[in-house]
Amino acid sequence: MATTIHDLVCIHIENKPAFFARIEEIVPDVKLGWWKVSLLVLTSPLQVFSWILEENQINGTPFTMGGTPIFLEKVVSPLETTDLESSLPVEEDDLPVPEKKEPAKVVSLVDRKKEK
Repeated sequence: MATTIHDLVCIHIENKPAFFARIEEIVPDVKLGWWKVSLLVLTSPLQVFSWILEENQINGTPFTMGGTPIFLEKVVSPLETTDLESSLPVEEDDLPVPEKKEPAKVVSLVDRKKEK
């Protein structure tokens, strides 16, 4: 799965997770096959880094900066993983049999505040 604009990545430095960032922009560099990648570093205060990387480095291939090993790992939400699993076709025999339940009770927050 390719890493692209607005993806969250975990930046690993010396094979250890160092910080998270969101890819803000990917534009071609003057050097063919290289890309200017703008990263919004999720620290306090926020910072913006601009790195020039090859496409395979954006997608997780390790590289070095000044001799320091670095790689980007795309962060995938567990919710997205669940959504992918639920969108797969399901055999009719595999469908769960719904249990009969009583309708859920709706609780009004406005009424609840009045009680206090």
